[in-house]
Amino acid sequence: MGFSRARERASALAGDDLSAAMGGIGINLAVAPAPNPNIEDTLLFASIEGMERDDLRVLALLVTWLGIHVAWVNADRLVALVRAQSAIRVRAFWAAVAQWQGRDRRLARLRRLHRGGAVDLLAVGTEFQIRKRGEDPRFRGTALRVPAGVLRDRPADVLSPAQLARRHRAYRCRVIMGPSYRADMWAALELEPHLATAEVARRAYGSYATASVVRRGFALVASG
Repeated sequence: MGFSRARERASALAGDDLSAAMGGIGINLAVAPAPNPNIEDTLLFASIEGMERDDLRVLALLVTWLGIHVAWVNADRLVALVRAQSAIRVRAFWAAVAQWQGRDRRLARLRRLHRGGAVDLLAVGTEFQIRKRGEDPRFRGTALRVPAGVLRDRPADVLSPAQLARRHRAYRCRVIMGPSYRADMWAALELEPHLATAEVARRAYGSYATASVVRRGFALVASG
């Protein structure tokens, strides 16, 4: 049975749904957090909200989250999602994140998705603010020009890895197994052991072949 990996598809998130998903990946917002939202979907649509709709609060929270949790992002899928975006500002943001997180070589492909010069975060006043305050050190010299103090960085606004692993099943599996489609599939089966293989693949945005392997391993462990 053929089942191609649906890397470029993402469940659209905006408004209250986006806030709930952000809460579900450990960002402290005054909303009921969604249970186990897809991590990369949430990151992508938070970046769209921040860069395309100028929601600097969302963008600040996203950047803080990435500073804490980037090691457990499925970089393969994130790159595919960003590649599918046509918005220059969104691509510039993720290129800048890759430059900021330069030690994480998994993100290097994001840098190549933005062509051209650096993009100003603010529609008006970026140059003035940078002259007055300097640049945000996280983005200095990257594809995104961010004045210092514009994106508030408060780690207390985001759950720690240990806290998030207790709340989010796929994140916990990524900590144990590495950030991969397999980890998300295993998490899906932990939540619903009787899911069909095709549904496991669909929910994790992975391939049928990988889901089949994961299902066999899960059944083996469960039988023991």
